[in-house]
Formats: sequence, structure tokens, C-alpha cells
Amino acid sequence: MTGQGAISGRGADPRPVLSVAGLTIQVATPTGAQSVVEDLSFDLMRGETLCLAGESGSGKSMTALAIMGLLPQPMARVAGGSIRLADGTELAGLSEAAFRKVRAKRISMIFQEPMTSLNPVMTIGRQLTEVLLEHGECTASEAPGRALALLRDVRITDAERRLKQYPHELSGGMRQRVMIAMALACNPEILIADEPTTALDVTVQAEVLDLIRALQREHGTTVLMITHDMGVVAEMADRVIVMRDGRQVESAEVGPLFAAPDTDYARRLLAAVPRLGQAPPRPVPDRTQAVVVADDLSVRFDLRGGIVNRVQARVHAVEGVSFRIAPGETLALVGESGCGKSTIGKALLGLVDWTGSIRVAGQQMRGLSPAGLKPVRRNIQMVFQDPGASLDARMTVGQQVAEPLVVHGLASGSELTDRVAALFGRVGLTPDHMARFPHEFSGGQRQRICIARALALRPKVIVADEAVSALDVSVQAQVLDLMRELQQDEGLAYLFISHDMAVVEQVADRVSVMNLGQIIETGSREQVLGNPQHAFTRRLLAAVPVPDPTYHRPPVPPRGAAPVSPVWPIGQEPRRVHLADIGGGHRVAEDDPQLELAHRGYAS
Repeated sequence: MTGQGAISGRGADPRPVLSVAGLTIQVATPTGAQSVVEDLSFDLMRGETLCLAGESGSGKSMTALAIMGLLPQPMARVAGGSIRLADGTELAGLSEAAFRKVRAKRISMIFQEPMTSLNPVMTIGRQLTEVLLEHGECTASEAPGRALALLRDVRITDAERRLKQYPHELSGGMRQRVMIAMALACNPEILIADEPTTALDVTVQAEVLDLIRALQREHGTTVLMITHDMGVVAEMADRVIVMRDGRQVESAEVGPLFAAPDTDYARRLLAAVPRLGQAPPRPVPDRTQAVVVADDLSVRFDLRGGIVNRVQARVHAVEGVSFRIAPGETLALVGESGCGKSTIGKALLGLVDWTGSIRVAGQQMRGLSPAGLKPVRRNIQMVFQDPGASLDARMTVGQQVAEPLVVHGLASGSELTDRVAALFGRVGLTPDHMARFPHEFSGGQRQRICIARALALRPKVIVADEAVSALDVSVQAQVLDLMRELQQDEGLAYLFISHDMAVVEQVADRVSVMNLGQIIETGSREQVLGNPQHAFTRRLLAAVPVPDPTYHRPPVPPRGAAPVSPVWPIGQEPRRVHLADIGGGHRVAEDDPQLELAHRGYAS
């Protein structure tokens, strides 16, 4: 049985629209050329969705860049093989001038991060019309109307207004919709989608996948999808090619692949995928004591404008939030991007201005000077989403793990070296790693180093802000196992910030769901994820991709017609949500139509 691909290979035109044969891609290294894709062959059939799946570094994206003629030359090149379109056009070795006639009109691509793909100094309308005019799709007078129609095709709200806006004024989901509109502007035969939903929330991801399927039905487009998310593979693919270290290790239709994979690697990849409803039971921590207590916590940011740069409005990023975390307990904050999750984490570390009350290990943080915050920060540390950006490229990782101990004057000399070596061992690394630099490690190893640094001061609390969202599923499972082991051994309290509900179910004792800066449902993991009561929570859970091609996810319910923003004019404030206890500590916001119609687009 196949997945939910809009137009499957069954009953479609049997001719391939793209044939890749013996493709080998090499990159230059200090020791000579190294193959990152080797002897890859596949046919992309008309109307189907073919997924290239595998972990980071498997060669998926390099394959896509080679097909598009976008390899970063001279550092990377096609060293062998053939990439041929249905009419016999050979793309391997095609000149840039010739490729310009192929791109957009015959093959187009959606990239992973729309913000880096869109021009920040050009309006959305100008960028869309530029594509249309560059490829001769219409006249200059027709271009604005065509651009507007493209935005309407990708279901962007208030399309006329979006044409005049710049990329930074749109939410992540809207920017990805703009990228899809640009990719489909010239009605290409083939659409390459390179991790198109990795950076998006589950609800926005579900909307984008629904959109790609709908557009595929309408335009008959063939899709080559690149992803490491096996839930997305199950939902979208007709056929799957599993890649590892630049080589194809398995190729099959999606149903047989998930039901009975032939290779150990594919079996391990599927086994590592977190699934809702399959989390093991967790021991209940003692909640009589709390190591973190937040009461009526609010964070607001001023928006200035006008000739005299006065405060004209205010972003109510966090509004009246209260929670407690006990030693050995994990509280998960979940919600869409922009809901205030990460801002709460930053407030706990004193990285943003806040009002209300925060106590960490009995110490009140309100009113403390930077010097006064220093001892408090020994008890609370943070692990960020991107380990590469969290580490200094110019320092060895040993120096960086040692730095907190040096700053707080806790160790020096041989004692410092011994303590750092012990920390490396604690997170599954060796003392030999201490002299290396961040670029010499994989993503999972870098995140282990960040965890070692966070543990250096023996904190009581760790804020994990999307700490595993950038990792492959197998590496993600290893890091989560490490965090659980450390929690059991050290009695650590975790504030686990995530938008991945399946991961949250694996690690959380309690879950708080946030929307527009406020908690709208909170309770134990079983209460919130097993018996969600708020419409917003149900919508989040309904959008989680299921790694099962026999499951047909219903379309995500719309957010509603009335967009809501956390930005309020001076003198106005959002209505505070009241949480009612419906039994056993399961608390849910009383009916609030604004929250149920909430919209992510802050530009609204």
C-alpha cells in the first residue's frame, strides 16, 4: 500500500521524466577529491512522488543540487554518470547559460530555509514578477496579476497585502508558501522539495504538505522530495530511496519499505522514529519541592516608529505565565513558533527583561544585578537548538567546556583538566576529543559537547530549547537517552522546549501548551497528550506526521478567519486566559474564541 502522494505512479504515464544513472559527486578536501555521492541511479516517473531519505551527510541534498546545476563549483562537481530529462537533454555538464533555460520552466526547487532563499530587500511581489519576466511567462503589464494569482494558488491569506511586504514581515509558513509559489510560477514538470518542512511547526508542516499534494493534483507535477523525517516519507511518498554515506542502500515502494525493510540500516532508521502513543512509562517525580517557580511571568518588547521613534505598540511575548518544576522532573513547553516558549527559557536565565516572579533553587531573581545573577546561573544552564552556532569555532571544545568552571573560579590547572575529562566521559566522549575544534565533530557529538558544558557547574535545572530538533532521528534518540540518564543520576530538572509532540511524549512528565504568550492547557503527559481538551492542543496533535503509510491524516483544521497577533497598541492588552481545573491537575483555558482562531502571522 502506498502513501498519500497526490498522484501516484499507479496509472500514471510510465515514462520517466528524469533518469539518473551512475551519478558520482566529488568534493575537494585537503587530502584530495572525496566522493559524497557514488554510483547513484534512479528513474523519476511522471506524476509520482519519490523520496530520497536518509540522515545528514547521506548525499540527498548534493544529489538535488547536481540535478539543478547548483553544485558549489569548483569545490564540488559531477565526476561521473548521467542526469537526463525525458527528451534526452543531458544535465550533467550543461553550461550555466543552458541551465537557465531548464530551471524554473522544467525543474524547480523548494529549499529548506525560505528566509535564506528570498531576497530581504525586495518585496514579495517584485520577487515573483522577476521570475515570471526572466522566463518570459508573461508581459510586464500582466506580471502583477499573475503574481497575485500565484499567491492565491498557495492559499496565502490577504494575498494583495503580501505582495507589498518583505520576507521578514511574514511568518515561516508564509515564507515557505511564497517559495512554493515561485517554484511553480513557470509550471515545471519536476518539483524538487529539499527538506521543505524541517524548519516548520507541525501544524504549518502539515499545511505545507497538504498544499504540495493539492498543487500536485492540480498541475500534474512530479515531485522529488528530500527528507530525513520518516513521518513525512510515509505521508508523501509513492517510492523511497534510502541513502547512507552517498550510496543507495534500499529502494522500494513506501508500503513494503515500512512494513518489511530489507536492510538493517533502514530497520534502524525506522525504529528510531518517535511515535505518539508508544512512549514508555516514566517514574513519577516527587513534586512536593520545586526547584523552579515562576509566577505571573510576563515579557514584553516595545515597537518603535514614527519621526521621533516613539513606542507605538508592544509585543506581549509572554503574558502572565505560572509554572513549577520539581527536581528530577521534565516540564515540556509546546506550541507553534512565536508562542513564547523560547522567551520563557531566556527569562529564566535573565537574558531578557521580564516582570513577575522567578525563583531558582529558592533564590528570587527579580531585582538582581548582573553580578547578583552570576551565582543563580550556576543552578540553571541552557542547551540551545543549533550546537554549531552555540560553540566558538576558534576555541577547542575542551576550552569551551572548561570555560564555565574558569569564569566561576571553581577549578584550575590539573584539577580543571580532570573535571573536563570527566564531563566528556559523562556524555559519551573521550578525553582525546578535548583538543579538537567544533567543526571536527558531527551534529550529535556537538550537542553532547553542549550538554557537557551545561553540566560543568552541576546545575539543578537545564533549559533545553529545541535541543534535538536539528538532529537526525537516530542521533536524536541517543541524545534523549543521554538526557534521561543524566536526569536520573543527577536529579536534574528540565524545561524542555519543543514543537515536536512525539519527542515531548518521550521525555515529559508534564506538558504545558502555549499560544500567543499564554498557557492554554497544562497537566501530566497522559492528560494533555492522551486526553487533549483545548481545540488548539487537538489541532497540534492532529498535525503530527505518522510514520505509517497506511494511515491517512485528515487535513489540518483551519485556524479561522480572524488572524490574531501578540502585538497590541499602547494602552491595550490581551485578555488574560483563566485556566480551569477539570480534574487531577489537568487545567484548560476557559473558552476563548481568539485563542482558537489564533494565527501565527505576526505581520497580520
